[in-house]
This record gives sequence, C-alpha cells and structure tokens, in this order.
Amino acid sequence: MSSKAPYHHGDLPTALVRAAIELLEEGGATALSLRAAARRAGVSTAAPYRHFADRAAILSAVATVGYQELLADLIAASPDPSTIDDLADIAIAYVRFALKKPGLFRAMFTEQCDITSPDRVTAVAEITTYLHTMVTKVRPASDSGSMAIAMWSLVHGLAFLFLDGKLDSSSDDAVETQIRGVVATLTASVPG
Repeated sequence: MSSKAPYHHGDLPTALVRAAIELLEEGGATALSLRAAARRAGVSTAAPYRHFADRAAILSAVATVGYQELLADLIAASPDPSTIDDLADIAIAYVRFALKKPGLFRAMFTEQCDITSPDRVTAVAEITTYLHTMVTKVRPASDSGSMAIAMWSLVHGLAFLFLDGKLDSSSDDAVETQIRGVVATLTASVPG
C-alpha cells in the first residue's frame, strides 16, 4: 500500500485563471486553451472541465480578474475623482493597465466570453458605476450616462491606439502628456 497522499492542487480555478493570464501575456489569445492552461497549472488536461465548461468560460473568469484589477488601478489613481486632472489621472491609469497587461486587456475586450457569467457581469457593473459616479462629480451638468460612455470610449480607443503602436508609448511621460492633452481638449469642448 502506498503512503503517498492523493495529489490535491488547492484552488484549481484560481490556478487555471492565473495560468490562462500568463498564456495570454506570452502568446496572445491564440495561445490560450483549456488544455494549455491545465499544462501550465500542472494538472491533467481533463481537470479544467470540472470548473470551466469551455474556453469562453475560462475567458470570462480571466476577464473578471482583469476588470477587478483595472478597477483597483483606476481607484488607486483617483479614489474620489472630482476634477479634470483626476479624470486625466484615471485615463492614464487605464492606458497604463493596457500597456502593462496587453494580453489580459485584449482578452477582456476582444475575446468571446460568457456574457451571462455573474462574476464578469458584476465586475463590469462595478467599473461602469465608478465611471458614472466620476462623471457626475467631474461634469455635474452633463448627462452622466452619455458622458461616461463618451469618456470610456475615448480612453478605450486611446488604449488600443497605444497598444497598436499608433501613439508614442516610448515612455510614461510621453503617454501621460498625450492623454492629458486629449482629456483637456475633450473636456474644454464639451459643456458640463
């Protein structure tokens, strides 16, 4: 009789999500599969299916982590935004997140996820609430819903322009200068 205890991974879903994020950062979306995440986590290729039905399910879990980390970065940049400078700080944090974690960022916004995943839906709602609250404080006379969408669209577009090499991301200063200029231009031209 063997005295070896059966192998137990611990928190396998978290390990698989972390493995998936690593794969995304190293090789992009094409590098991610449940089998690849299992190999990276050091478990059998059948193990992920106990926790994730398919690739969309693990991508939803990955996106949830990404949205939570992004929100934490936005809040750290400006916990209680009330000025245009705070708005610029948040925009800079958003773009820096994208530049620091391009594989995760692209997966969050360009990969097919399970749109009904409760954790993902909650994480997106938390970011949306933060953005609406910020806009209400920074631009109280504006339609907060429309302004939040406009600001998110602007910053999101900037993030992809930086990621795709269309804007100068050679230094943190270059990124910050460009974003502050764009935010100043937008907010000066929009009543609120």
